[in-house]
Amino acid sequence: MRRWCWGLALLSLTALPLYAASGAWQASVSGPALSNRGGWVRSKPLRAPPGISGSVNIINWRYQLTGPAPSGLQVRLCGAQRCATLEGSSGATRELAQLDAGETLYMVFGVAGRGALPPGLQVLSSEVMVNYQN
Repeated sequence: MRRWCWGLALLSLTALPLYAASGAWQASVSGPALSNRGGWVRSKPLRAPPGISGSVNIINWRYQLTGPAPSGLQVRLCGAQRCATLEGSSGATRELAQLDAGETLYMVFGVAGRGALPPGLQVLSSEVMVNYQN
């Protein structure tokens, strides 16, 4: 019986490497300018480092504007095929879970309505921290 218990313990220790490994990558870009209501503008690409593989688990985000957020501001975090609507200037989302961990992301900014926005309003930074599992 004792030998069986030790064998089971040893088997469980050797199986540990079979569990999925996890990792994270971070990217940050500046821009774009927000000049008009009624349209959408996309950030520069938020790219994963080369060699990343696996599936997205959760993405933390943050963006910062040069001034107060205009009324009607809508922000989305997008991959190639789908987007997640972001609430507030920072937070976390699982809406892009199962996305390829190496996929390039974009933040997309829009302001509802019509007309010009205050001069000089732009996105100082768009940042993501992508947590993934292999």
